[in-house]
Amino acid sequence: MARPTGLRSWATSGLFAAVILLDLAVCKGFVEDLNESFKDNRKDDIWLVDFYAPWCGHCKKLEPIWNEVGLEMKSIGSPVKVGKMDATSYSSIASEFGVRGYPTIKLLKGDLAYNYRGPRTKDDIIEFAHRVSGALIRPLPSQQMFDHVQKRHREKYIDAASELIVYTYFFSASEDVVPEYVTLKEMPAVLVFKDNTYFIYDEYEDGDLSSWISRERFQNYLTMDGFLLYELGDTGKLVAIAVIDEKNTSLEHTRLKSVVQEVARDFRDHFHRNFQFGHMDGNDYINTLLMDELTVPTIVVLNTSNQQYFLLDRHIKDASDMVQFINSILDGTVPAQGGDSILQRLKRIMFDAKSTIVSIFKSSPLLGCFLFGLPLGVISIMCYGIYTADTEGGYIEERYEVSKSEMENQEQIEERKEQESISGESLVPAMQEPKDVLEKKKD
Repeated sequence: MARPTGLRSWATSGLFAAVILLDLAVCKGFVEDLNESFKDNRKDDIWLVDFYAPWCGHCKKLEPIWNEVGLEMKSIGSPVKVGKMDATSYSSIASEFGVRGYPTIKLLKGDLAYNYRGPRTKDDIIEFAHRVSGALIRPLPSQQMFDHVQKRHREKYIDAASELIVYTYFFSASEDVVPEYVTLKEMPAVLVFKDNTYFIYDEYEDGDLSSWISRERFQNYLTMDGFLLYELGDTGKLVAIAVIDEKNTSLEHTRLKSVVQEVARDFRDHFHRNFQFGHMDGNDYINTLLMDELTVPTIVVLNTSNQQYFLLDRHIKDASDMVQFINSILDGTVPAQGGDSILQRLKRIMFDAKSTIVSIFKSSPLLGCFLFGLPLGVISIMCYGIYTADTEGGYIEERYEVSKSEMENQEQIEERKEQESISGESLVPAMQEPKDVLEKKKD
């Protein structure tokens, strides 16, 4: 009876696996793979497109979610079509749509392209598609509806403030107390004041309010340290750093720092969504991230969320050179190094262990000798004791074997002597008797 039950279980699990594979295939079937013909054929429809790179880890994580988005949009009869495009194979089309990083989600509606900046979940992406694909201006039929919309914005702001109050101040104000240089297109509005200017939150462009505030809570250019780099990992931005020695007043150190400052100031509108800029004094912390000795001065771009980094592929002469380097990173021309793969994690463990040992010996040689010498000494004594115990045991056994063999040989020799003595006594009379007999015969 056990065997048929096992066969049924095997068959059931096989069916379950087949159903899962079928569901995955169905999901993928509602996401179209787009090519160069998409550019000419897209304007008749509304498209939600994922621009990805095959080597991008974040793109691979988004893929199953994107397949679920395609399936649900189709099942509810949405007019929005869902597709994906390899931005590295069709780089000219991706550049035309302003794709600068991977993955990039855009809703394409006629001649307009809307960026999605919210959380990468199925429900949030679908809600974005419904909101943006609809009418640009929605009428409010009643005072109650107006109050509901206004309350919704206020509640989002309060939620964001309760989450991020540890990082910055939050204020509310009426329109008449806003400075005159601030121009507001609509009310209510959320603004961030920094870098001697202000930035207005755009729900369509910037996505989730809390995520936008988290990204914009830092100045565009910062003096970096290890803690700040850790905090910047939550923003999802790449960090372009001039690694310098602030005590060194040579031209190259000050020049690289001023180049990064110039790009941060003059190209903020181009890069602020994807990049944070700053400088760091010394390369000690960067070396631990890169697991290598970084030459100073230099410029490095870090992805603190997954420990990837980009090193210069050219000599940076001026701001335009730096802009070209950043664009090369965004379009995938400059390959990412490092990462958080299993091999990199093992390498980092060994590097951290080596760095710890070296730092202990450098800071306190006596402490290092005690910490590492004492265990090694104990292990050496134990190994020596085991070895000598085996050697002495073998010697005693060998000595015992030798003495035993000697005793046996001695006994054999004594027995042989006794036999010879006995045989000798019997032979002498036997030899004498014929002699007496002969003498008698002679007589």
